[in-house]
Amino acid sequence: MKNSHRPAITRRQFLQTSAVAGAALLAPWTGLQAATAAAPVRTAADQVPLGKTGLQLSRLGMGTGTNGGRTQRALGKEAFVKLIHYAYDQGITYFDCAQAYATFTWMGDALKGLPREKLFIQSKIMGDPGDILGTIDYHRKVFNTDYVDSLLVHCMIDGNWTDEKKRMMDDYNEAKQRKWIRAKGVSCHSLPALRAANASDWTEVHLVRVNPQGRRIDGPEQEVWPEDNPTHDVTPVMAQIKEMHAKGRGIIGMKIIGDGQFVNPDDREKSVRYAMACKDIDAVVIGFINTAQIDEAIERINRALKEV
Repeated sequence: MKNSHRPAITRRQFLQTSAVAGAALLAPWTGLQAATAAAPVRTAADQVPLGKTGLQLSRLGMGTGTNGGRTQRALGKEAFVKLIHYAYDQGITYFDCAQAYATFTWMGDALKGLPREKLFIQSKIMGDPGDILGTIDYHRKVFNTDYVDSLLVHCMIDGNWTDEKKRMMDDYNEAKQRKWIRAKGVSCHSLPALRAANASDWTEVHLVRVNPQGRRIDGPEQEVWPEDNPTHDVTPVMAQIKEMHAKGRGIIGMKIIGDGQFVNPDDREKSVRYAMACKDIDAVVIGFINTAQIDEAIERINRALKEV
């Protein structure tokens, strides 16, 4: 019978081999721990991409047009400026403006002292101002900035708006080439207008009315505020949003609080959860008139994001 000889294993080799084996056994558990630890906690203050525009904004934005901006203007300029700065201190960097808002001319002072490179300023032009490029330049002067991050055609209701506003859209293109604006888009107030915006390759950013209760959202009527039927089925709007998202458009939800009509906290909770659960919506904007409203919105959004 022949003798069988195995190569001798030194103590050092044995320990090294054991360590490698142990690491292999632990690898799945360690990887799971690492994946769990790396999972980011999403919040209202997150900087999120706006579709494929290459721009980022805070998930929650502050609207400055509550009741056309009249409610916020009634606070007085000093209180309004403080409210803007309070919002920024809570991580809100997206401020939604419009030339038609009563707060518009205050925005330069309201944003003074805040780092411009961290802000996302969206504004809108309503109607036909005649000298469109001059009007866009006026926005830059009001905001004390070289550029507006996103400029929208404001409050479209007609299904033919892309034909009616062609000259305006061409001037927005020119302003983008001049780097006066970084992205262009539209806010809509009817389903016909929303469908036209979706169909147009010109549109980069959509500001869309969204809440699950269907309060003051886009319906088939070509009216800004169909008072005789203020509630609509939200399904057609969400179908448009899904298509827009698939095209890489930036999508911001507005009227999350039902144009201020959700005085019941349960309605506000339901609407916030609905918006946060929709993966096709990049960010939302809410008009605030006091710090408590800002705190509540952030709390509701943060809670919803943990559970969706």
